Amino acid sequence: MDNKDWLMLRTISEEKNITKAAERLYISQPALSYRLKNLEKEFGAKIVLRNTTGVVFTHQGEYLLNYALKMLTQLTSAKEHIQNMENKIQGTLRIGTSAIFAHYELPEILKGFLESYPDVDISLKTGLSSRINKMLQKDEFAVAILRGDPFWPEEKHMLQEEHICLTSRNVIKFHDLPHLPRINYGTDSSLREMLENWWLEIFPCPPNITMEVDSMDTCRQMVLHGLGWAILPFIGLKEHDSLYTQELHWRDGTPVLRRTWMLYRNSSLELSAVHAFVNYIKTYYDRKKSAEL
Repeated sequence: MDNKDWLMLRTISEEKNITKAAERLYISQPALSYRLKNLEKEFGAKIVLRNTTGVVFTHQGEYLLNYALKMLTQLTSAKEHIQNMENKIQGTLRIGTSAIFAHYELPEILKGFLESYPDVDISLKTGLSSRINKMLQKDEFAVAILRGDPFWPEEKHMLQEEHICLTSRNVIKFHDLPHLPRINYGTDSSLREMLENWWLEIFPCPPNITMEVDSMDTCRQMVLHGLGWAILPFIGLKEHDSLYTQELHWRDGTPVLRRTWMLYRNSSLELSAVHAFVNYIKTYYDRKKSAEL
């Protein structure tokens, strides 16, 4: 069993389909099936079972998959440390970020960083903050940038905090909100829970939710066309939209805020690319805060 087998098992677990896994690995489906069959023969156990929806791992297969994931992580770590031995800022920088941050903030940051450190290769994954946090805990990233207030026992640096805003095409009265059509969008559970708590604290009745959309951008477009009102973090609002916005506050008058954090392990700073990126991000947001004052 070698790194090709480890990668095969990880890809099958992610795709849950032999044909799709083969496509991702750039090999034929029969070739992948043959390799999998040989692996099962080597260990004397069935690794996956086929069903109507794809494949599932057996108990033995799950054990082998966990071993493969650990070995892939160790191999990646070894490569990073070997590249780091040349005392150059180079190597692969593994980053995980929330999809919202990746959409609105990350492109400009990565462009500037790579202009300063062209020998660094970026490996990026995006998704909901809760999912990215779980992947960070499994050492799938060196650095994660998440929204909300994620639990993390190691290095944690707050990059920014923003207001949560009531948003509509035209001016609306606050006490009318329960009766007006509201547009919701798919978001992380931490923000959804915070907004639910805010609503329960302010209003005695449920909101009139008429639309559920998949993204903040789609939600904003619906609001722009006068189809309802929404609650959006400031990051999702654009100056040229000319939308009516009003910052939300808790009953005691404190603002409703959404924070963005950078998380990493202190040991990761031994890698030159990680150390350079962490410092770059801190400097970037320090300058941004100074410009806003």
